[in-house]
Amino acid sequence: MPRIRDEKDLQCTWRFEKQAYSRGWAYVAGCDEAGRGALLGPLYAAAVILDPSRPIAGLNDSKKLSPQCREALALEIRAKAVSFQVVAVSAEEVDAVNVYQASRLAMIRAIERLKPAPHFILTDAMPLWEAGAARTPFRGLIHGDARSVSIAAASILAKVARDAHMQKLDSLYPHYHLAQNKGYGTPEHLKGLQQYGPCREHRKSFQPVKDYLLPLFDPA
Repeated sequence: MPRIRDEKDLQCTWRFEKQAYSRGWAYVAGCDEAGRGALLGPLYAAAVILDPSRPIAGLNDSKKLSPQCREALALEIRAKAVSFQVVAVSAEEVDAVNVYQASRLAMIRAIERLKPAPHFILTDAMPLWEAGAARTPFRGLIHGDARSVSIAAASILAKVARDAHMQKLDSLYPHYHLAQNKGYGTPEHLKGLQQYGPCREHRKSFQPVKDYLLPLFDPA
């Protein structure tokens, strides 16, 4: 995979989509995930097919945007995209398959629900299936959410959906301060984890969550 040479490579543009269009692929999907490094809550993924005749200004890596900007762009993406899907993988499933595989599975599920089906897929450095497989061709881009408008759009939808879910969980588990930290391991979250232990939404395979799991009673 080619390295990022300079800051110009990190401009979010249509160049990768246009390369795909030039090969006759009319429906180009971007996909990305949100919440991969969090200690609590589902991992979200989104897939988006943008309409080149209805461009959206300001698309970029969701982490570089303010919450207000992300929410406004998410509304515009939903209104203008040819198709989009957002899916969630529970903390329990993340623990069962590991976070890398959960990210991959979430993206594949989002892609498979797109209608129309994409002709080509751009991912944020995530290989979806083995090269040469009889599946939709894809390209993984390092820092793809900062370079491809389609991946950026997916990153925004996934981030906005996950943040909204974390707001709901905050009302159920206020001692973890999820509205502020979105499930990531901030000092406030860790303090709540130490004081109250993990809840059902924590990823039990993650450090330091598993450090606070109650040891099983062993009569032997």
